[in-house]
Amino acid sequence: MKIQDFAKKKQNREKISMVTCYDHWTAQILSETEVDCLLVGDSLAVVMHGFDSTVHATTEMMELHTAAVARGAGDKFIVADMPFLSCSKGLPYAMETVHRLMAAGAHAVKIEGDTHQLEVIRHIVDAGVPVMGHLGLTPQSIHNLGGHKVQGKDEARAAQIIDSARKLEAAGCFSLVLECVPTKLGGCVSAAVGIPTIGIGAGPNTDGQVLVLQDLLGVNPNFKPKFLRHYAAGYNVVGDAVNHYHSDVVTGEFPALVESYR
Repeated sequence: MKIQDFAKKKQNREKISMVTCYDHWTAQILSETEVDCLLVGDSLAVVMHGFDSTVHATTEMMELHTAAVARGAGDKFIVADMPFLSCSKGLPYAMETVHRLMAAGAHAVKIEGDTHQLEVIRHIVDAGVPVMGHLGLTPQSIHNLGGHKVQGKDEARAAQIIDSARKLEAAGCFSLVLECVPTKLGGCVSAAVGIPTIGIGAGPNTDGQVLVLQDLLGVNPNFKPKFLRHYAAGYNVVGDAVNHYHSDVVTGEFPALVESYR
């Protein structure tokens, strides 16, 4: 998938599939799947490093994981998150971060919010780098939002999100993530802009969907927000495999002669 394909898919009413990817071995697996694009999300601070929020993702962390993904992703389109405050420390800092992520192998960057980010987004796009926007629940602003709550539930806030989506499109964003907004609003935003919307907890009327790979694989069976569907029982698959290995080692079943050198 190339950057031009995002607009084509919206025009043809073809849904876009995106999953997060944080490392080389999962990128290799995903490179052989039909999924459209990969997101090296700052959620890796939580999923891969055990922090309690995405604000702990640093430029160095994002750069390292983006490079690992790029080495295994084949021809998949890769979007990398701009980390916390990287667009708020001045244009030179933002552009240095963009440079590092693109040099690591990203094909585009994703930026949360719109207000003071608009000037930065315009500059990045003018520099030739595709930018994906992100509205609704923006995890980097979780403390300001008061937690993981559905956004745009009242008319005024819904109108504000629609207006923000139009501003992001005007600034040059090629697509837009909508996170945790009511289904009706997800459809309204998608209809209000010409760029594709990719939802997570935004209902079925967006132009595509994104999920964290570990979440859709059911790696944490206790994590089951309303918007998530488990497509595998990953927790049990891994646990059962390791326990089977342990049993075979203890009983002497592993390694067998066919797994040993002569």
